[in-house]
Amino acid sequence: MPRSARKAIGGLCYHIHHRTIQSVKVFEEAEQRWRFLELVKLAQTRVSIELLAACVMPDHFHVVVRPGSDEDLGRWMQWLLTTHVRRWHSQQHSAGPIWWGRFKAFAIAQDKHLVRVMAYVERNALRAGLVERAEQWPWGSLNWRYSQVTPVALTPPPVPLPQNWVEYVNAPENSDELEVIRVCVSRQRSFGDLQSQSLARSDLVPLPIAASASG
Repeated sequence: MPRSARKAIGGLCYHIHHRTIQSVKVFEEAEQRWRFLELVKLAQTRVSIELLAACVMPDHFHVVVRPGSDEDLGRWMQWLLTTHVRRWHSQQHSAGPIWWGRFKAFAIAQDKHLVRVMAYVERNALRAGLVERAEQWPWGSLNWRYSQVTPVALTPPPVPLPQNWVEYVNAPENSDELEVIRVCVSRQRSFGDLQSQSLARSDLVPLPIAASASG
């Protein structure tokens, strides 16, 4: 059974990352990635949150989202992961956990830090050597931004992206900046100054959000 979801601050942006147990490639085939994106779209009809960026990889996925209320992100992820696990086991005639514990999340300041995280997410397939240019990956939001038909609706970010966004994402990464984001992912540490965000509140801590599905 999935763990109960903890609260995330409504109105803040979050980077979400989740990886499979022992790097099981639940998204190895193209059809498996499309099916997962169909679930993301369906999750939006149940708990609508703003989806700013996404990338589905063979054994993990990234999304950048902005929930409207404190309960939305946990509920959205809980339904998405639970439904995916159930459908995977039904198709594979298998049982047991698929995802590695709880998904990882960190809050992002809505300024240049958000731009950097969105570029990090949309560059994922290029970084992994799966494509020669980031926009060539059909299961990432950089590709969708310039397509007439998209698998999941994207919300414009609360800060403007550079006009040359495609080239910005494809440009070589600064290793120090990349390491900072990876530390935020692994330690679920907020990225940027949230105290400057008018939406930040003292009654909730914008750090790890718990929700997982184990079958």
